[in-house]
Amino acid sequence: MAQDTDVVVIGMGVGGEHVAERLAEAGLDVVGVEAELVGGECPYWACIPGKMMIRAGNLLAEARRIPGIAGQSEVVADFAPVAARIRDEATDDWNDQVAVDRFTGRGGHFVRGRARLTGPGRVEADGQVFAARRGVVLATGSRPQIPPVPGLGQVPYWTNRQAIAAKQPPASLLVLGGGAVGVELAQAFARFGTAVSVVEAMEGLLPAEEPEAGRLLADVLRREGIAVRAGARAAGVRHAGDTFRLTLDGAEELTGQHLLVATGRRADLTRLGVESVGLDPHARGLPVDRQMRAADGVWGLGDLTGRGAFTHVAMYQAEIAVRDVLGEPGPDADYRALPRVTFTDPEVGSVGLTEHAARERGLRVRTGIAQVPSSARGWIHKAGNDGVIKLVEDAERGVLLGATSVGPAGGEVLYGLAVAVHAEVPVDRLRHMIYDYPTFHRAMEDALADLVR
Repeated sequence: MAQDTDVVVIGMGVGGEHVAERLAEAGLDVVGVEAELVGGECPYWACIPGKMMIRAGNLLAEARRIPGIAGQSEVVADFAPVAARIRDEATDDWNDQVAVDRFTGRGGHFVRGRARLTGPGRVEADGQVFAARRGVVLATGSRPQIPPVPGLGQVPYWTNRQAIAAKQPPASLLVLGGGAVGVELAQAFARFGTAVSVVEAMEGLLPAEEPEAGRLLADVLRREGIAVRAGARAAGVRHAGDTFRLTLDGAEELTGQHLLVATGRRADLTRLGVESVGLDPHARGLPVDRQMRAADGVWGLGDLTGRGAFTHVAMYQAEIAVRDVLGEPGPDADYRALPRVTFTDPEVGSVGLTEHAARERGLRVRTGIAQVPSSARGWIHKAGNDGVIKLVEDAERGVLLGATSVGPAGGEVLYGLAVAVHAEVPVDRLRHMIYDYPTFHRAMEDALADLVR
């Protein structure tokens, strides 16, 4: 016999958890199903513990910048406080009871296990069957995408999960993938003394971002002693004893104590039973409309929708889905100003379209570039002041389509650029703003001036 309920939420990561809690608070009968930990990747293996590790590494880097500016320094790295903080403050040693109790305390019913649709409004989960009167929300996230490198499936490689759970930094680390996760963890471990090599198949680091950002970051990482191999493809992996051997095209071989695979993430619809409601289980992502509807009585959000594996996207979509389930009016999803930040040092913040993406859409664009050290704050900052601001303007409409902010506070500077892109503020108006002196964001003036050259 099926148990009647109002809504079943399959996947209780940050987006699904938010939907489930909000709907339960609104008085609906909600069943939340999660196979792993309530809260998902972000609080246990990604955003929060990862940024704790990065924060600690940044403190070490700042202390090492004292000579020549403020005296002398001697820095002794100790990873133990980082590992302890990740276990005690971020993850409760990977125990989600607090999150489960928070949901059930709001009136929700929690099921630990995997779930699948068996028809419109019907879900099987952990041997139970539920009939959802209002519908089902799919929010099962994504998992690491493992490339088909010969030998990789036979070796004990790390993903971000094993890297975050490490109690000590490895003596040496090979990082396969130069995207956000790869470079963040590479730099963090290197600052604790790990000898790190980063291998990226594309021509530059952060291949989804502006090439200027990738080149600048590669220069910084190399100055910090990290070996960067961009435009290099892995041809094979071997492991013996405590050593990984990564062979690149051209027969170059790199060795390391551990191998971190950070080559992106992908959604998997094949186990969700979406075919029972007329959806393609082999699609790369779940197609949803701008109110997060995937089918009649089915909503989707987060990584599944293909809008980027970002916590803030899942939370944004979750609130839209909540309103639609409750029948409340609200704006459609708008991704024109989707922001993203890579928390390296310098931070790489970007919003909207890159120059390449804009030109691929057939838009006529102008670009403007300024170096952050050219701003007064950048010059004052001195050590660790690497950065650049790049603007992408729609030459026909005179508004920004996208922007990139790299620098010591690149993610925070991005906020103003995101507002400009989202609100389509005319570039001429931006030129006549007052920019506080001395700030990093004052480099915007130079970038705006460069647009007309």
